[in-house]
Amino acid sequence: MLHAVIMAGGAGTRFWPESRTAKPKQLLSMLGRRTMLQATVDRLGESVPPERTWVATTAVLARQIAAQLPMLSAETMIVEPCKRDTAPCIGLAAARILRRDGEAVMAVMPSDHVIRPDETFQEALRHASELVGEDSQRLVTFGIRPTYPAETFGYIERAAPLAKGGWGPGAPGCPRGPQTGSSLCSRPSHPIAYNVKKFHEKPKADVAKRYIESGNFYWNSGIFVWRADTILRAIARFQPEMTEHLNRIAEAAGTPEADDALNREFAKIEPISIDLGVMEHAPGVVVIEAPFDWDDVGSWRALERLRPSDAHGNVVDAHKYLGLKTTGSIIRALQPDHLVVTMGVDDLIVIVTPDATLVANKHDEESIRQVTRQLRERGWTEYL
Repeated sequence: MLHAVIMAGGAGTRFWPESRTAKPKQLLSMLGRRTMLQATVDRLGESVPPERTWVATTAVLARQIAAQLPMLSAETMIVEPCKRDTAPCIGLAAARILRRDGEAVMAVMPSDHVIRPDETFQEALRHASELVGEDSQRLVTFGIRPTYPAETFGYIERAAPLAKGGWGPGAPGCPRGPQTGSSLCSRPSHPIAYNVKKFHEKPKADVAKRYIESGNFYWNSGIFVWRADTILRAIARFQPEMTEHLNRIAEAAGTPEADDALNREFAKIEPISIDLGVMEHAPGVVVIEAPFDWDDVGSWRALERLRPSDAHGNVVDAHKYLGLKTTGSIIRALQPDHLVVTMGVDDLIVIVTPDATLVANKHDEESIRQVTRQLRERGWTEYL
């Protein structure tokens, strides 16, 4: 059966001051009333019921996540004692799922992406599961057709297609999403799947431009589908030391020593991503060109893509706001009794929270990460 593993342990430092250690991006409401985590679970619909929906997170966030997702049981909450990147997280989840379902197929996904429409995403997961059903050794991932030479994404280079037809580049009758240019077609067909030639780390701009011009590269979405036992064998092959620690955790499961084993052994694992640790080396990797519209919501400027702007190019998400001679700015102030006024400014990010306010040039948003480092160095940890 198909299980979903939602990775929800990230920090989201580029969304300071709203994103904090105890309330990172996935627990925020970027669109509508539902948080990004809740929207991720909603997106699964009936394709993965709550009893097969797992959330991997940290002890700091576990209580808040449980409160946001009351339909999930404590048994499907995977609480990591410390952060060790995605490969150990996925290995821990796979071992836990196999104890319940020896034939389990896992769909692994981040908790902080915007994907539309839900029905197309569900159909894509079903197709990926079918590909795994045809060959139990397949490791399937989703690639996003790039629309600009991004330096902040990893890339997947495709090889020959598995089959032709269905959704894909230039398929008739399939509209394109406004953000990614990917198909929004929801007819009962299949997106095109390709063998993977190579994974590429985040490139320089000139290299990314060559990737796009070739037409054979996708952005790496970080969404995967595979059998739980297959990914554990792949981790054992390419990360044997990690497997030793995961095995000790699994051996103690269900015993009085389970918590101690988890805390002790997981901390000994060297952090590494599933892409770098496994996917770049494994055979049988397949990429599906994503038929859904996708945005990783990587920074405050994502609101310009996801929300409508006013006549002056401003994106405003505030209860009380007055803008005079203000253009191209992003204003967010969710406090109902707080008035924000901007006058004679252009291209700003203004984020207001009860205890901190950010005013930044939107073209220098990467520097927001420096803010959190500076706050830590000054000992102002109450703002982190």
